[in-house]
Amino acid sequence: MKEIVKSSTLLELHVPDFNLVKEFYRKLGFEVVWERSPEKFKGYLVLKMNENILCFWAGNDSVYEHPYFMRYGNNTKRGYGVEVVIMVENVEQCYEEVKDRVKVVEELMMRPWGLKDFRVEDPFGYYLRITERHNILDPSNAVK
Repeated sequence: MKEIVKSSTLLELHVPDFNLVKEFYRKLGFEVVWERSPEKFKGYLVLKMNENILCFWAGNDSVYEHPYFMRYGNNTKRGYGVEVVIMVENVEQCYEEVKDRVKVVEELMMRPWGLKDFRVEDPFGYYLRITERHNILDPSNAVK
C-alpha cells in the first residue's frame, strides 16, 4: 500500500549540486524518495527521514538564474537566515551517529524551552536544528 503524506508546508532549498545534497543528508539518515535529474530549471530532489521531508530545486547552475535570487552573488551562502528544523525520535543517538561525519556548529544540549537539540551546517550554509520530536503548536514549548 502506498503511503500518503499530508502536509501543508514544504521546505524547498535551492542548491547547485544534488550530489552534495545526497552525500550530506544521507549522513543524517535521509533517503532519496525521487529525483528528476538537473536540466536547466527542471531538476528536483525529494528526501525523507521519518516524517521529515526536504525538497531541493535545480541541482545545477540554473539555481543562480532564478528570477528572484539572481540578484545575489553566486558565492552568497544560500542558507543565510534560514533554520531547518528536523525532528527525530532519539536526538542523543542521532547526535552520536552524525557528530563526526558532519559540521556540528552547536553541540547537543538542553535548551531553555525544555528540549534537547544540536545544530549542523550543510554544504550550502543551511542551518539545521536536529531536535526531539514535539508539538510546536503546544505553547508549553516556549522558552521557560
